[in-house]
Amino acid sequence: MIVETFIWEDEAATQAFAERLAHHWRVQPEDAGMLVFLHGNLGAGKTTLVRYLLRGLGVQGRIKSPTFAVVEPYTVPGIAIWHCDFYRFDDPREWEDSGLRELFASPGLKLVEWPENAGGLLPQPDWDLHLEPLGEDTRRVRIEAHSARGQHVLQIVELA
Repeated sequence: MIVETFIWEDEAATQAFAERLAHHWRVQPEDAGMLVFLHGNLGAGKTTLVRYLLRGLGVQGRIKSPTFAVVEPYTVPGIAIWHCDFYRFDDPREWEDSGLRELFASPGLKLVEWPENAGGLLPQPDWDLHLEPLGEDTRRVRIEAHSARGQHVLQIVELA
């Protein structure tokens, strides 16, 4: 496992990181087949980061938070994307009933907010990305890369 910690001084730093990561995934879509867990309290910037990533990947139109729908799917050339939010997820039976097992077994990029609410049902992520507010706009970011792909992408993408 590789762990990197850095500071985003403002929202522009969040956007710049998301755009660098999205650019890498557009150029090398095979690296986009990752499972990324996004951790942080309400207001930490998880959804903001995802929105910048999706825009950087080329998603057009409205990007909705999947808080109530649980999953919002997107497709861009070469990459299938699922943005999941398990904030309101409280019954493990929902997992089986909703087809989430099949989704997480399929190829593509999965961006998961509030993964801890899914209990032990999720597979091991490629990245655990932790956002910690240090002020109104400043965030401490810690990325834990658990897989070979996650470590590869972490080493390639300029972090801050």
